[in-house]
This record gives sequence, structure tokens and C-alpha cells, in this order.
Amino acid sequence: MRQRLSSLSLLALVTAIQPLAAQSPGDPVEGGATFLLIPMGGRAAALGQAAAADGGSSEAAFWNPAGLALLPRSEFAIHHGITFASNNTAISGFLTARRLGVVGITAYLVDFGEQEVVTGPGLPVGRISPKNLEVLASYATEITNGLTFGLSYKLIQFRQDCSGECGPFRDIVGTTHGVDVGVQYGFGRDDALRIGLAVRHAGFRLQLENRDQADPLPTRVQIGVAYRVELPRAAGAERGLDARVLVDLQDAWGRYDNPDARVGLEIGYEELIRVRTGYAFLRSETSGPSVGIGLQVGRLSLDFARVFFDSSSFDEPVHLSLRVGL
Repeated sequence: MRQRLSSLSLLALVTAIQPLAAQSPGDPVEGGATFLLIPMGGRAAALGQAAAADGGSSEAAFWNPAGLALLPRSEFAIHHGITFASNNTAISGFLTARRLGVVGITAYLVDFGEQEVVTGPGLPVGRISPKNLEVLASYATEITNGLTFGLSYKLIQFRQDCSGECGPFRDIVGTTHGVDVGVQYGFGRDDALRIGLAVRHAGFRLQLENRDQADPLPTRVQIGVAYRVELPRAAGAERGLDARVLVDLQDAWGRYDNPDARVGLEIGYEELIRVRTGYAFLRSETSGPSVGIGLQVGRLSLDFARVFFDSSSFDEPVHLSLRVGL
């Protein structure tokens, strides 16, 4: 029997995007939920994925939930990313309360599209539709001046739906649970220097076939710093430009000897316009630079990012985020 593309092939494609960038021989296989490490959000992607110390937008739910505590107001957001293997979409809603903190929910879909199942030289006899789903319930709050804490519970699912005659590529559903937890602390005037620490994707194994073949979640530890400085103003100007530099280190849980590095630079005029660039120093073909821009008009914000690969033949990702303050 011949098939155009199997579900196992799809999983191999996904792991090639980035999730195994920090994996070395002897590491546990992370097959079923590697989509969790696909970058998400136009702001963080443009900054080279240096986001452990970033905050103030709903994107923090993907990087460090402690950054959600910096949301200036309630927010609704749509995030979309296009990679060589999938189309990824997330919808978020967060409510802010001065005393209670920030609470919200995010629904995230990674869609690999439909794949034809063909037997022999004939026409397709069926179709399979592999997807990854994630639902995040997040909470963040300021504990003391400058110190924030965030937690996200995550429902994670891989599913393969079949229509027609799919042979061995039958309907498959695997579900598991995980958490993200993080802290951030700001120093100096207006928290000009901010540090962040997050443990992401910690939880139970994802079982697709049987217990012996269950895959561990790709748990990561990420630490970062962000430093903001006011740039010199023109003579007589009431307002000027500012710049931020962000640096992150990330490694697999329990393996801290050779972390990946991420750096980002942002220059902007208040929140009206932000020009961003970054570089992800990864041990994979997806290492490379990124560029992007952020625009804000009233309570409407738009963030765009384009990622470039140094040595990969894969189509390079594009990210777009639309956020609305409520």
C-alpha cells in the first residue's frame, strides 16, 4: 500500500521545525507534543524568541505567564503563524482586575491540512487530517512591587481524523495535561531592567498508542533579561525614542550544559510604532535572524514578524498578531 503522507511523517516534519533544536543523542524522544515549541506571536517571533522577561501582551501566555500581570487593560487577541508544515492560530481573551490580577483563556490550533490516502495506482480512497490542540487557562498577579507570578494550566491533544478508507491511518486521539509557571522581577525606574524565569510544558506524557509508547512533553526552562533605555531626544521635543535589549537562554529540563541563546532588539516611539529584530542561536537548521514591526492606534495593536533560516530549505515562517484592548 502507498500513501501520500502518513501521520508519522507529519510528526517528523513538525519536530524538524525547531522543537528538537536543543535535543542531543540520549535525550528522551518528544514526538507527540513538539508543536508546543513552535514559536507563536508576532512580537516574540520578531525578537528572536527572547521573551522570558517580556510582558504586557497576551503573547506572554506562550512564553512566561508572569508577563500577563503587566497587561495594562483587558485584551482580546488573535495570533496566526504560517510554517512549512502547518497553519497555527490562537485566540485569547484576558480580563484584568486591580486586586485580583489577570485571568484568561487561550485556544490554540495547529493544523497540518488534509493528506490523501492512496492504495496502489488508483484514486485516493480516504483522507486523514492531523491536528494539535491546546487550551490554556492562565492567571497572573503582582505579588509585591516589581515581582509578578504567573501560572497556566494546559489541556493538550493530538488528533488524527479519518474520512473514507484510511487503512492503518485510523482515527487517533491522545490527550494529556501540563502547566507553565513563571516569575518576573523589575529593577530601577519604571522597571527598566527586568528578569524572567519560566518552566514551560511540564506535565504528563502524551499517549497515542499505548503506555509504553507514550511521549514525554518537551519541558523547557527559559531565563531572560530585558533592559530598556531612553534615547536622546531632539532639542525641544517632549517625547523621544526608547530601545530595549532582550537576551534569553533556554534548555531542556534537567539538561543545562548547552542552552540555546536568543537575543532581541526593539526601538520605538512609545507604543505607536516599534521596530524589532532578533536572532535565535539554535542547534538546528532553524537558527537564524528575524525582523518585525509593531503598530498601535488607540486600543488596536498589530504585530508582524518574518523569520529567516540560516541553512534550511524549509519555507520560512510568518507571524501576525492582532490585539484589541477592552
